[in-house]
Amino acid sequence: MAKMIHSMIRVADEDRSLDFYRRAFGLEIAQRVDFDSFSLIYLSNGETGFELELTVNHGQATAYDLGDGYGHLAVSVPDLDVEHARMAQDGLAPDELTALTHGDFSARYFFISDPDGYRIEVLERGGRFL
Repeated sequence: MAKMIHSMIRVADEDRSLDFYRRAFGLEIAQRVDFDSFSLIYLSNGETGFELELTVNHGQATAYDLGDGYGHLAVSVPDLDVEHARMAQDGLAPDELTALTHGDFSARYFFISDPDGYRIEVLERGGRFL
């Protein structure tokens, strides 16, 4: 059986991205691998073994085109209201809180964008989103 281990995104400004992911989700550098033309930075926290890999292409002068194929990353938090307020107070500009219900499916969430425009869904833990 396969085990999901990481997802990779390309970022333009390493320091800005590291600051965002640290402040928003408590992610810290688990490993960094520097090559001549790019760096791989693996971020994680104690909540899960899944990592976010930031790829920094040295000399990248323009923003990446995210296209229309990328959807979002998702994280779960124990208290959505507390996290939303914390991120707003920290100037991270989360979107409004939203809820979806359909039959036995329900979700409370908000979205936030990282410095490169990647969307991240923040879901309250419960149901299938533990």
